[in-house]
Amino acid sequence: MKEEFFTPPNHVGFKAKKLFCYENKGIDGSIAYIDKKGGGPTEKHVHEHNHLFIVTQGRAKVLLDGKVVVINKDESFLVDGKIPHSVWNDYDGKTVMIGITIK
Repeated sequence: MKEEFFTPPNHVGFKAKKLFCYENKGIDGSIAYIDKKGGGPTEKHVHEHNHLFIVTQGRAKVLLDGKVVVINKDESFLVDGKIPHSVWNDYDGKTVMIGITIK
């Protein structure tokens, strides 16, 4: 899969690239490079699918409806897409994260 890096709508300091997509199985994955203070979307959002976030460098924080979850390097967290959420770099440098969408 040859994709280019892009910034998703309503994200800041955030570059992502699709790594794989299996539409018939309802799963895809991307890698994201998130600058210091970067993330998104700027307003929490909801959707039908879930995200499995895996941090490979740095630290991310997921803002959920009334809760903050920190994901350290070499850790993961499953986000229920029906709960309002956004994800941000919580590190003093660049954070690298794999996001797997599970539909």
